[in-house]
Amino acid sequence: MEQQSTSLARIGTIETGIERTGTTCVGEDLAVLAPASAAALNLLADAVRRGGADHDDIVQALKAAGVHEAFAGVFDAASERVMDAADDPYDFDVRLHADNLAGAAGDVRRAFQWL
Repeated sequence: MEQQSTSLARIGTIETGIERTGTTCVGEDLAVLAPASAAALNLLADAVRRGGADHDDIVQALKAAGVHEAFAGVFDAASERVMDAADDPYDFDVRLHADNLAGAAGDVRRAFQWL
């Protein structure tokens, strides 16, 4: 008798447009990777909806995979980028923007602490 998989979904590889074409231009990394990241999360959401796992198992799997740290890392990187690109690191508006991004990273991490 053939064994059926209990996995909700299994992704073998993710190929970006950059890997397919071998070309890169300014900003193409984000233009390709951001939608790919969103698509991967949407696949995960769909698998959760169709699967039979309870909410505790789902939360523990997300925590174990480090989804919250990866997502928070995007905000941290954006905050660093804002400050690196600033002409004047003491400019209030620039610092406020960077602080808001860093705060969003902290909010993501705190949200997972409460789950």
